Amino acid sequence: MAYLLQQLLSRSAAKYPDKDAVIYQDASITYSELEKVTNQLAHLLIAYGVKRGDRVGIYLHKSIFSIISVFAILKAGAVYVPIDPRAPARRSAYIIRNCGIKCLITAYEKINVLQEVFREEWPLELIILTDDRFVEEHNPFLQTQWISWQMVITSNQASLPEIERIDTDLAYILYTSGSTGDPKGVMISHLNAMTFVNWAYDCFHIVREDRLSNHAPLHFDLSIFDIFVGVKAGASIVLVPEGISTFPIKLAEFIEENRISVWYSVPSVLSMLVLHGNLQKYRFSNLRLILFAGDVFPVKYLKELMRAIPQAEYYNLYGPTETNVCTFYHVRELAPERMEPVLIGKACTNTEVFAVNEKDEIVTQPGEAGELYVRGSSVAQGYWGDPEKTRLLFLPNRFQPHYEEKIYKTGDLITLDDKGNYLYIGRKDHMIKSRGYRIELGEIETVLYSHSKVKEAAVIAIPDDLIGNRIKAFVVPCEADSLTKMELERYCLEHIPRYMLPSIIEFRDFLTKTSTGKIDRKLLASER
Repeated sequence: MAYLLQQLLSRSAAKYPDKDAVIYQDASITYSELEKVTNQLAHLLIAYGVKRGDRVGIYLHKSIFSIISVFAILKAGAVYVPIDPRAPARRSAYIIRNCGIKCLITAYEKINVLQEVFREEWPLELIILTDDRFVEEHNPFLQTQWISWQMVITSNQASLPEIERIDTDLAYILYTSGSTGDPKGVMISHLNAMTFVNWAYDCFHIVREDRLSNHAPLHFDLSIFDIFVGVKAGASIVLVPEGISTFPIKLAEFIEENRISVWYSVPSVLSMLVLHGNLQKYRFSNLRLILFAGDVFPVKYLKELMRAIPQAEYYNLYGPTETNVCTFYHVRELAPERMEPVLIGKACTNTEVFAVNEKDEIVTQPGEAGELYVRGSSVAQGYWGDPEKTRLLFLPNRFQPHYEEKIYKTGDLITLDDKGNYLYIGRKDHMIKSRGYRIELGEIETVLYSHSKVKEAAVIAIPDDLIGNRIKAFVVPCEADSLTKMELERYCLEHIPRYMLPSIIEFRDFLTKTSTGKIDRKLLASER
């Protein structure tokens, strides 16, 4: 029985050696080829000093190289850390420093980006380039070792490295938005991931004939399903090109032409597909399963999608990065008059969820609200290098006092229906979802406050049917007319990803306070 993620690849390579494992545009790689090249790269990582438990960064745009990197790092006994290639350089640099990344797999074009932020203290000891544009004499960092891709593919070490690992070892770290202004790294073990992978494989009956879309980037936890469940089944993973989702007509063509059978994405992508994809032109005869997660799917768009693609089965998956997916709901026929949100359903196999009310009691009655907690082997190990935040959210299970166990406090408010399904109400704090990304509004406020010309700032969320929430910022400049919207946007984009950039920035002379001296956010929200 496979208990490590990389074992899924080795087993499928033995069963289906000539089957396409990954497809990207006009390129593809078979399972036997993927097994060989990941072994070669893993051996080189080990030879150049990567040890068990080391964090290795993947700083790449979507490509077959990125999938190779994932499995090679795991085979080397290390932990993969995907870094958003579109994020500001300062954010990428923070992740590299925070996670202690000494080895980075990247492309030549990204080196210049990092040089801008690592001018005095260059932390990387080993860089693997997926292209061969690097010229030795142009290397400004002589202490860094460099591996070209030519060295990888010409290596004669193609056997599986013999590295002892167990399922409680870390497999990957995903960085999500943090309330202090810096992202936090969620630590996921092989056991955590395999709990989800095994459930999803069984629940959705994924088979080798399937062609799974890989829409989510590596740093987004939706990618875990596409990659590892697909590989477990010996299916083909079809990488969706970056940016295609902004062109719904092209996305519809992509799904049809690539014979996608399993689609998984955030709801906003599917909503845009309904509105602008001309779905009536296509049969989508291969599409049997549509999964969505990361946000609330507006029912009016879901109904239209179900009418346009009636043969597919639809599932709403719910769960923060700290648990991957912990509940799911099979969406069947929706009544014409129904407009309330789709349920998030019941717990996945081998996972328990429960809601706790304000009296610190587990919710048992339909209609009663409470905060959702999760227990089981899918719960993450905590936050990298942040024991304080880990203690706040990964708590001893006070409802099971007879032995030590951790439960995760999600911060999500939910309620029960009369059939035992959970309904998502909203966030307990001011963390929001937009375009499928979980965003802490406090992180945006921290960046705004750090601008020398900003006196006060507050950020609120405005519900939006298409993307979940729009972000609005209220800003009080130190001096009237001293700051422009364009200047502030440019500054923000140096510190936060574009998806966190406020779509509305309103300048004010002052921000109203409550009786306790705090900014009156409820009043700001009512004035939006």
